[in-house]
Amino acid sequence: MGQLLAFGEIMLRLSPPGRELLMQTPRFDTWVAGAEANLVTALARLGHDVALATRVPDNDLGLAAVATLRGHGVDVGRIAIGGNRLGLYFVTSGAGLRATEVIYDRAGSAFAEAPAAAWDWGRLLAGVDRLHLSGITPALGPGPARSAIAAAGAARARGIPVSFDGNWRGKLWERWDGDPRAVLAELVSHADLMFGNHRDVALLLGRTFDGEGEARRRAAAEAAFAAFPGLAMIASTARHVEHVDRHRLSARIDTRGGQVQTDDVLLTGIVDRIGGGDAFAAGVLHALRRGGDPATAARIGLALAALKHSLPGDASLFRQADLDAYLEGGLDVRR
Repeated sequence: MGQLLAFGEIMLRLSPPGRELLMQTPRFDTWVAGAEANLVTALARLGHDVALATRVPDNDLGLAAVATLRGHGVDVGRIAIGGNRLGLYFVTSGAGLRATEVIYDRAGSAFAEAPAAAWDWGRLLAGVDRLHLSGITPALGPGPARSAIAAAGAARARGIPVSFDGNWRGKLWERWDGDPRAVLAELVSHADLMFGNHRDVALLLGRTFDGEGEARRRAAAEAAFAAFPGLAMIASTARHVEHVDRHRLSARIDTRGGQVQTDDVLLTGIVDRIGGGDAFAAGVLHALRRGGDPATAARIGLALAALKHSLPGDASLFRQADLDAYLEGGLDVRR
């Protein structure tokens, strides 16, 4: 097995302590963050050989982000140093009937300002057996969009499978005059594995899907398979939010030959839901890279996503033993 490479922006997340409002008291908890960084961190903690290609500034924030990834076991040899600032974002955690809120401060970041020509994909893809991308990168602007498309094209030309996580970020796309449907469809055209639901497919294809629940999700999957011949698998979750601390989460994987669907998991006492989707993607890839079938991948993806909700910060930091213990059941103290 080769190395999994993710390409995307690494950031710093700042959150007020506990469930306070932003600037209620002048303190922040901080975590290294970013969808692709979250994914490779989770996979590294589960024992996989993973790397991140990104760009950070040559200052204490950028170097601390690199050191954090290195400490989790991520190969940081493809991280470029340059630019002026590390992207930031602020998360105000919700409570009860008050929703969690995100504010981005990432314009002009070192990654967003890197020209497409800065990435030597012949070198970056050496020894790689899967490239992972997300829809966040092209949402950052025309330069990152060109870079993501070039990465996907270079991987496909070398026979390297591409996984793509939709990760729709409307607030980012609104900041420039890009065509999200065209850009995201181009990326999905290179992918064999997509993380996304019927809403993502509706955006890609410019159409809606009738019905509800599993029937609608299967109709969307079949439409995506028809539109993108290289696509072999679509992994998704369904979340039902009763209030901030009580969610129901299920997982599903569609293939061209059928689908598997898990039961709901009840999530209560949620500590932090941010990064749950990245944990799900990591769990699915973890299972697939170890030879698991779609049913196993859906079960493991859901398990890791559920565990992530118990942990503050963006990334899943759980080991295989933690995953095994969750799957075995039992919530009493383990001694």
